[in-house]
Order: sequence, then C-alpha cells, then structure tokens
Amino acid sequence: MDFLKRLLVTAVAFWLTTIFLGNHFDVVGEFQVVAGQDFINRSAVFITVALIFALVNMIVKPITTFLSFPLIVLTLGLFTLVINAAMILLTAWLTESTSWGIQVDGFWWALLAAVLISFMSAVGRSILGLDKPKR
Repeated sequence: MDFLKRLLVTAVAFWLTTIFLGNHFDVVGEFQVVAGQDFINRSAVFITVALIFALVNMIVKPITTFLSFPLIVLTLGLFTLVINAAMILLTAWLTESTSWGIQVDGFWWALLAAVLISFMSAVGRSILGLDKPKR
C-alpha cells in the first residue's frame, strides 16, 4: 500500500513540476481509460510515467550511485542531483518512442525538474507519514 501512495505522490510531483517549468519539462500524451474524461485519461499518463520513473530509480539508480560514489563524496553529495537528473533523462528516453511520456529541453531543465520533484516528493511523503520508521 505504501508503494501506491509513493507512486501517487511522485505523480503529483511530476504534475506540479510540469506546471512550474512549463514547456521546458512536460508530460505529454493521453490514454483512453474513460471516454470523455480528460482528467482521468491525463492522470493515467502521470501515474504511468511515475511508475516508469520508480522502476528506473529501483534498477538503475543504485548502480549509478555505487559507481559514482567517489564523485558523491568529493562533491559532498551534490552529485546525487546530477544522478537524479540522469534518471529523469533516462525515463524521458524510455518513453520518447511512445505517444506519451516526458519531454525535457535539456540537462539543465532535467536538473531543475529533479530538484523540484525531489523536494515535492519529500514534502508529500512527510505529509502522508510515509517516511516514519515502522515499529
């Protein structure tokens, strides 16, 4: 259940980031889940993009974090922002061959989007109490 909550928090963070960054970072496309219901169809795209982003973060991010550990230590952790931007660019690359997905104008916009998504996800998780240790 926590995974679904985290997925919805990430989808909302993606949605808010598209509002803040405009055309430089956008989630495009629409599924036909319910005919005539644009909100539900558009929400399905955000949830799908959040799911792909979560899978990329679960599979690829630990490997890149391990391999770039010296750079992370050298930059006092700031290199993790670059890794997060790379995960967003990888998600955009994975979804670019479809009619839906992420469109990013470049690395710097992906970096800014990574900062916004990380911040908003952390706020959302803390509001829902998902970061509390389990007893």
